[in-house]
Amino acid sequence: MRAGARYHGDQAAAPGMLDFAVNVRADQPPAWLVDRLAARLADLARYPSGADEQRAAAAVAARHHRSIDEVVLLAGAAEGFALLANLRPRLAALIQPSFTEPEAVLTAAAVPFEHVVLAPPFGLSAALVPDDADLVIVANPTNPTSVLHAREQVLGLRRPGRIVVVDEAFADAVPGEPASLAGQSLPDVVVLRSLTKTWALAGLRVGYALGPPDVLDRMTARRPHWPLGTLQLEAITACSSSEAVAEAERGARRLVGLRTEMVAGLASIGVNVVDGCAPFVLISVGDAALMRKHLYSRGIAVRRCDTFVGLEGQYLRVAVRPEWPVLVDAMAEVLG
Repeated sequence: MRAGARYHGDQAAAPGMLDFAVNVRADQPPAWLVDRLAARLADLARYPSGADEQRAAAAVAARHHRSIDEVVLLAGAAEGFALLANLRPRLAALIQPSFTEPEAVLTAAAVPFEHVVLAPPFGLSAALVPDDADLVIVANPTNPTSVLHAREQVLGLRRPGRIVVVDEAFADAVPGEPASLAGQSLPDVVVLRSLTKTWALAGLRVGYALGPPDVLDRMTARRPHWPLGTLQLEAITACSSSEAVAEAERGARRLVGLRTEMVAGLASIGVNVVDGCAPFVLISVGDAALMRKHLYSRGIAVRRCDTFVGLEGQYLRVAVRPEWPVLVDAMAEVLG
């Protein structure tokens, strides 16, 4: 396995640090969600019920205007990547730079793959994908670049005999979700969604897949019984309600304003920012390793990016947080 394929942002910060390395948007889930999960604690002595699973799947289906057989509930979107190996593709194409977990799980499953590396500013080009690739994995918006590909560009990856997997872990951070394929039933497209970032549930592991029933059946054919617990199912149901979706949309709109302020602050000290829209920003500085060490000494964690395929030593990823002026001031000490 390539060095760095299993490196993630949660490894960057020590306890008590100001954490710009992880993209979870809040320090804890909203109070209403905590209360709802707490109300189910007494049920933990019992096995997860089929009724809970059906209710969660139905909530996801309703949220995306899908049929319930087009939904698979996941222990985080990362589980969805692990299940892709069950499709036994002849050749997978990984659009890079992007989240490294697909590479790690395909390597472990001995599935052949190729990196399709996009050059800055990281626009998507279907012509770069090998014709014989029967599985293509692309993120939208992409982690770590924050680039949002147009829906038509992603659909342009489709070919006869090919399955396109779209990682939409951060799609609900974009107001209106204009590029999302989650609500579109297609015979060859699987969408993976995460609930951990928006709802601060990284420790609970919740997400889901949307796609054609036959493909989802192949992905989950060897999955164990009770793949998700009672609290996971309750969280998926709660976060898929119309009220929660509306709250997430309001949060996405607030995030746009905060991101605009943060990007302007970074630009004011001469930091180059990749154009995008996500709850994180990809920046380039002269010596990212030196900058990262300096920030660490100031109690600030940022995400190194040399572990991503296609990114070299000048890139860092920083989460959009209201404390961004602290980050900008600390970076200015080095750049000055």
